[in-house]
Formats: sequence, structure tokens, C-alpha cells
Amino acid sequence: MEQVRSGPMAGRTVLVTGGSGGIGRATALGLAAMGAHLAITGRDRGRTQDAAREIRAVGGGQVDMFVADLSSQAQVRRLADEVLQSLPLIDLLVNNVGGFWNTRHVTADGLERTFALNHLAPFLLTSLLLDRLKHSAPARVVTVSSNVQAIGRIDFDDLQGERSYSGARAYNQSKLANVLFTYELARRLQGTAVTANALHPGVVHTSFGAEDPRRIQRLFTPFARPFMKAPAQGAATSIHLASAPDLEQVTGRYFASSKPRRSSKRSYDQAAAARLWQISADLTGLTAAGAATSPARGKADLSRRPRTPPAACGSSARTTPTPSSCAAATSVALRHGIRTGHVGTVGGPAGLAYAVGDLG
Repeated sequence: MEQVRSGPMAGRTVLVTGGSGGIGRATALGLAAMGAHLAITGRDRGRTQDAAREIRAVGGGQVDMFVADLSSQAQVRRLADEVLQSLPLIDLLVNNVGGFWNTRHVTADGLERTFALNHLAPFLLTSLLLDRLKHSAPARVVTVSSNVQAIGRIDFDDLQGERSYSGARAYNQSKLANVLFTYELARRLQGTAVTANALHPGVVHTSFGAEDPRRIQRLFTPFARPFMKAPAQGAATSIHLASAPDLEQVTGRYFASSKPRRSSKRSYDQAAAARLWQISADLTGLTAAGAATSPARGKADLSRRPRTPPAACGSSARTTPTPSSCAAATSVALRHGIRTGHVGTVGGPAGLAYAVGDLG
């Protein structure tokens, strides 16, 4: 029998993609400690089951798990169907999954894998779950980007890297795409009670990029490891965006270290964002289906679900927030031995460190 949970996120249902390891797992652990009902996705059933057990031990309640490779659009669609069947409400969607490949890989859909997983997967999944998010309002969409959005460029003439491929360039482009997507989603959701924000988690010690690393990454990692954040520290901004009551109506913003920051000049190009949105809808088949998010059609019907804004980290809904509560909630993951293998960085010529979500 599921325990009755208490905490600032009690009664909230959270879906975290890539929740079987790294930042995603740490995010799920932190939110479970705050009383949320967690649902996670992962590619590997064994790892996802292991993560679910650990999250359940922290939160004391049910944890839903879904197994899917989000680089495949068929699996994203199957995942969305399973989520909609299992979760009557979705208060928070954390688009955390992501990856890096030094050499060009093509998915089952014939798309370059970095673009498919890092951008098209959250675009498609969010679109398919959006009606449920509106029904659950107030709700939030949080997308994990990276500081490299600042040097990313959207190459509309070669989005798939068919003419010329660079792992770093593809990754940078995908992280800029995350921010453009977030800002465009926020514009299209104006007038609803669903918000959309993006974040940089910091330079985090995870298994990110381990499948196909760059040579400089292999050389740089041993020296960089002592300076990297633990996954729980990298999850702090995701947890903040998920739970802070003062962010309930904040939308279309970019955060780092739990504070709003200005993203790159390119990320504010509304024409580029609209163009990328249309291309993404075409590539995911949403244009023909008519499922791509159109500009807001009016406010969500909140009468179906009276809600109280979540209290601050570490407090109940009826108590005054304590300054140390967010740090306490975030540190839970550190106490539960998240296993990592490689440093979540991709080295550039100047040793620039990147950070992202997790493959799951």
C-alpha cells in the first residue's frame, strides 16, 4: 500500500526523462524527498528499476518507470501513450535526457542522433503530453540545456550534419535548440497556467558522452574531475525550477545556479525559433497530425482542479520556508550513492567544459 506522503511537493506528479542515472536520477531523488510522486524514463530496464527502487526508498511512495530510447520517435510516442494511460495528472515535466556523440550516428528515423535525442525528443514528448499538462495546471515544463547554447548556431541548411559533422557543433546546436524551443513554447502557452523554462546544470560528473567521446575529452577528464559538481549538485537548478513557489508564473526564462540569466543573443531570435518549431513539427509528423502546439487558445480550465502553490523546499504547505531547506532536499541524492563513470564534459580546444542531462 502506498504511503501518504507529506512535503512541499506532496500531491504533485513529476515525470523526469533520463531518470535512471546522473542528473536525472539526482533530480528525481531530490523531488521524491520533497514528497512528489515520481515517474522516470530510462533506456535500460535494469538501471531504471534500480533507480526506481532507490527513489521509492527516499520518497516512501509509488514510483512509475517507463523504458524507452528517446532517440526513436516511435518509442517517444509509445512512451507518451503509456504515460497518459498511467498518470491522470502531470504537474511537472523535466526534459533531462540528452547525449553527445563524437562521430555521426543516424537513428531509426534517419535523423542525426544528437539532434534527434537532445531536441526532437523533448519537442515531441512535450507536445504529446501538453493537453495533460494543461489539465493538471498550474504545471511546469523544465528543459535541461547547457552553457554551450552561448556558442551554438542553428544551421538550417544542414541541421542533420550531413554535409559536415562535428560532435561539438551538433551538441552546441542542440543545446541552443533547447532554449529556442523553451522560449517559443512559453510564447505559445501565454494565457495558460503552464510555464516553460530552461537551465544550465553546471559542469557535472556523470557518464555523459562516454559512448563515443572525443579524444580531448578522454585526456581532459582526469584533470577536470576534481572540479566537477556531483550529480546532486547539478540537479539543484532543476529542483529549484520544479519546486520554488515564486516561479509558478515565471516562464520563458533561462536559469543557471538557480538564478535567472540572460542566454545567448541567438536564443532570442523569434523568427529562428518559429522556423525551428515548424521544421521540428514536420520532422516529428506533428504538422500532419495537427498536434503541434499552436498559440494559446485560452486559459486552462483550473476549475477542474483547485490547487495550492507548492511550498518552498523543505517546508510543509502551511509552514514558513526555511533558508536551508532547498539545499537539504537537493543533498538527498548525494547520500544515496549515485553511481557515475565518466565526467559529464566535452572538451573544446580551450578545455571548455560542457554539461547536459543523461542518456538514461
